[in-house]
Amino acid sequence: MNLSKAVFLDFLSVHPDDLDASCLSNAVEQWNFCDNTKDDDVSTVIADAEIVVVNKVVLNEKDLSLATSLKLICAAATGVNNIDVAAAHKLGISVCNVQRYATPAVVQHVFTLLLSLTTRIEQYQADVYNGNWTNSEFFCLLDYPIRELDGLTLGIVGYGELGQAVANVAKTFGMKVLLAKRDEKDNRDNRIALHDLLPVVDVLSLHCPLTENTKDLIAEKELALMKSDAILINTARGGLIDESALLNALQKGKIGGAGLDVLSQEPPPEDYFLLQQKLPNLIITPHTAWASRESRQRLLEEVAKNIKEYQQGELRNSV
Repeated sequence: MNLSKAVFLDFLSVHPDDLDASCLSNAVEQWNFCDNTKDDDVSTVIADAEIVVVNKVVLNEKDLSLATSLKLICAAATGVNNIDVAAAHKLGISVCNVQRYATPAVVQHVFTLLLSLTTRIEQYQADVYNGNWTNSEFFCLLDYPIRELDGLTLGIVGYGELGQAVANVAKTFGMKVLLAKRDEKDNRDNRIALHDLLPVVDVLSLHCPLTENTKDLIAEKELALMKSDAILINTARGGLIDESALLNALQKGKIGGAGLDVLSQEPPPEDYFLLQQKLPNLIITPHTAWASRESRQRLLEEVAKNIKEYQQGELRNSV
C-alpha cells in the first residue's frame, strides 16, 4: 500500500453511489474524498497532497504553486481545460488524463439524440399522453415527418476515438460518412474542408476538443451553409458552437434540428436563453453522454491505473 496522500476534489461529480471505489483505496491508503471543493478552498485542501484527482474543479497556477508536496494531477476525464497544465509542468507536477473510458456511452448518446430528432419521438409521445392518438380517426398519427438514417450523409468533425466509433455505428445504419479537415493545412486523404463539407451533410456531429482555434467553430456563417433540414449534434464541448447563432438558425428554419449534451456555461443559470425556448427541434441533455455506470466505473479504474504507474516511476496518459 502506498502511503502518499491523495485528494479527490470533486468525488460526487462521478456519482460514486453505484460504483466500486476500492480500486482507488487499494492504490493509495490516505485519501481525502471531497464532495465538491469550492474555488476558495482548493489551495487549503491540496496543501499537503502528493496526488490530486479532479474532474471539473479548476486548478490554477496560484493554487498549484502553494501545493509544495504535489507531484501528480490525475484528471478524472479526458479533457483538461480546468487544469493549468503549463503551470503544472513549470512547477514539476505531472498531469495525466483518462482516455477511451466512455466511448460506448458517448456513441450511444449521439444516436439517442439523432434518433430522437429524426423519429420525432418526444412529440409523438406527447401526443399519446395528451389524447391526440386516442381521438385520431386513423390507427396511427403522422403529424410529424419521420426520417430514416439510411442514405443520409454524416459529417464528423474530430476523427479520434469517439469520431471513429460514431462513424462505425453510422455505417451500420447505412449512412455515408464524410470527415472534416482539421485545418487548412490538413492534406490527409478523404478529408474535406469544413466549409465544403457543411452544405452536403444531413447530420453534423462534433467530436473535437475546445481550443482557441475551435471556439465558435460552428457560428452564423457555418450554419448558413448547412441544409435547411440538417441536424447538428454536439457531445463534445459547448464552446464549439455559437449558441446565439444556433438558436436563430433553429427558430428561422435555417437548419432542421440540434441535439446538445453540452453548453457554453455548465451548469446553466435558470434563465439561460437556450433553456427558455423549448423548441421542438432542440434537445438538450445535462452533459450525460459520458455518464453510464459502466463508463464511470471504468473512469475510476483508469485513474487508479494512472496512480499505480506513477508510483512505479512511470507516467501513463501523460498530458
